[in-house]
Amino acid sequence: MAGSLGTIGPLILMFVLFYFLLIRPQQKRQKSVRQMQNDLKKGDKIVTIGGLHGIIDSIDDNKAVIKCGDGSRLTYDRNAIREVTEAGGESVSLSK
Repeated sequence: MAGSLGTIGPLILMFVLFYFLLIRPQQKRQKSVRQMQNDLKKGDKIVTIGGLHGIIDSIDDNKAVIKCGDGSRLTYDRNAIREVTEAGGESVSLSK
């Protein structure tokens, strides 16, 4: 009995460590990214996963139209937005 506990104990301990050090933080990150992408609205200044900086011109369930520095508009998947740098309202301009 003590021999089997000695071999199973380290495996259980390793699984618990992996859960708290790797799995749980990753799940929290994914949840916060999903929440951020669900809360996107027109006028938010964003950065895409490709590094494009712009302002959301319009948004629907799956796509976002992003206004870039020269006034052009590009359509991206909603999932391609990495972060919101500044929450905005309806009257946000592109000038710096």
